[in-house]
Amino acid sequence: MSKGLPARQDMEKERETLQAWKERVGQELDRVVAFWMEHSHDQEHGGFFTCLGREGRVYDDLKYVWLQGRQVWMYCRLYRTFERFRHAQLLDAAKAGGEFLLRYARVAPPGKKCAFVLTRDGRPVKVQRTIFSECFYTMAMNELWRATGEVRYQTEAVEMMDQIVHWVQEDASGLGRPQLQGAPAAEPMAVPMMLLNLVEQLGEADEELAGKYAELGDWCARRILQHVQRDGQAVLENVSEGGHTLEAGWFLLRHCIRKGDPELRAHVVDKFLLLPFHSGWDPDHGGLFYFQDADNFCPTQLEWAMKLWWPHSEAMIAFLMGYSDSGDPVLLRLFYQVAEYTFRQFRDPEYGEWFGYLSREGKVALSIKGGPFKGCFHVPRCLAMCEEMLGALLSRPAPAPTPACRGAE
Repeated sequence: MSKGLPARQDMEKERETLQAWKERVGQELDRVVAFWMEHSHDQEHGGFFTCLGREGRVYDDLKYVWLQGRQVWMYCRLYRTFERFRHAQLLDAAKAGGEFLLRYARVAPPGKKCAFVLTRDGRPVKVQRTIFSECFYTMAMNELWRATGEVRYQTEAVEMMDQIVHWVQEDASGLGRPQLQGAPAAEPMAVPMMLLNLVEQLGEADEELAGKYAELGDWCARRILQHVQRDGQAVLENVSEGGHTLEAGWFLLRHCIRKGDPELRAHVVDKFLLLPFHSGWDPDHGGLFYFQDADNFCPTQLEWAMKLWWPHSEAMIAFLMGYSDSGDPVLLRLFYQVAEYTFRQFRDPEYGEWFGYLSREGKVALSIKGGPFKGCFHVPRCLAMCEEMLGALLSRPAPAPTPACRGAE
């Protein structure tokens, strides 16, 4: 038998595995979206309920602006990129959510800062001194423009984007955060990470905006890369959550793929994918720890050893993206490892969607499907991106058999 034949059989087996995962991921995406469409739509006031119990029952009708923006973005992205989601019910719900945000989100000072929490009917409850509500507001408006063609949404997105850049790069006083003398000079990695995501979001379908924000994208990448510390042995942030490192990793991956920088890509894979995975994977029970201390002290956060849905979602994206770009089989094996754990432990086969909070041992700690931090975003985004990447991998032509293989056949 030719030496080429076993190799070809291995490739065919690998394609079968990729195909099986594509089908598994696609079916799960359908179930997750169905859960949110059935339980989260507020037909009376617009927008979405996100505080949902295991079966989808609303246990709190407060509306968190960043989760409203995320769900609008998710619905529009699904509507645009998947034929099976291109139906009026999904787009109408996204538009109702977008209009709710336009009416009520921007509260302090008038027309600028977004609320963090609103009542069901849109009255402001709380404003945070961060930029994250505004970031997801921007993403929602940009995607609404792309899905509907209505320019007013894009105008809103660009206006908010420029306000965010002003707060981050020029004057943060508008966020209402006092500059205290004893506060250390530090920057959370989440800030340039989110800005880099916005740069890609706004520039993806608009060459003029891509040019406008190109320098900002490079600035964000440099700021994120500065978080590689300890002679390259740790990636630090103000709150050291391993999930942010992996999420920042795939944001950076897309940035360096877009720029055509293989050296930076290799650095990102090593420091933002492999390093946090090997330090953050639980060797006893599987899954990714939520917090770790760079000096190997016991973390002070009570939930440090818990397993949360979003770092695992981000890890699936990161490893599959890394493999799609590089072809490195190590990254594909890590995707399989994380995905197997995630599907086994987080998904709810009875009622749909995923549990968000597990104990270290992988037992469900909170039965809720949504709350102030978990909505219709990380899980469906992960599944949608993985389905697309798996489909792209399968669409690549298989390598032609070697002459020796043809002879053996």
